Amino acid sequence: MSLLRAFLASELPSSLQDAIQKTTADLRKTLGDDLVRWVPAHNVHLTLKFLGDVSPANLDLIKQMLAAEAAQYQSFDVQVEGIGSYPNVRRPRVIWVGLNAPAALASLQHSIETAAARLGYESEERGFSPHLTIGRVRQNASSADVQKIRAALEAAKVGNLGTAHINAVHLFKSDLQPSGSVYTKLFSAPLINHP
Repeated sequence: MSLLRAFLASELPSSLQDAIQKTTADLRKTLGDDLVRWVPAHNVHLTLKFLGDVSPANLDLIKQMLAAEAAQYQSFDVQVEGIGSYPNVRRPRVIWVGLNAPAALASLQHSIETAAARLGYESEERGFSPHLTIGRVRQNASSADVQKIRAALEAAKVGNLGTAHINAVHLFKSDLQPSGSVYTKLFSAPLINHP
């Protein structure tokens, strides 16, 4: 049985994905596809936990864990705004659009992280910083390329693009295709909806 690349994430409404695409169109044009692998608009999501390689035999355990964790949290809203890069603008590896999220998001993510660790998935060493990955800088970027990326990011402005209502966490598998990653939703765990 082959392993699946899997992650746990919440989805954004397509209207917000489109707004991100529109707002970052100039940045994408400025930097092009040679420097950055851009995430297709409808693949942009809020990752809560990257699991990596998962045995199909473990999927049921992951689904049970996810359902149990999600059932303890109320649904909530996040605001989408801001742009930046990790680990920082001097060494951009990941280009992201920011999120203003309530404490509930960090709590939910921490619960999932802890529960996943109990199932044997490695804990993330970096603290959780909610963001939406829109691009990954190519490994072979030169220092001149990095300067160009930094300048473009500093010039880019992303105001408040709207609100996403987070009401479920999904288990996705990721298949790497020549055209980019294809995400397939395997399971959805609803959060508690407000009455």
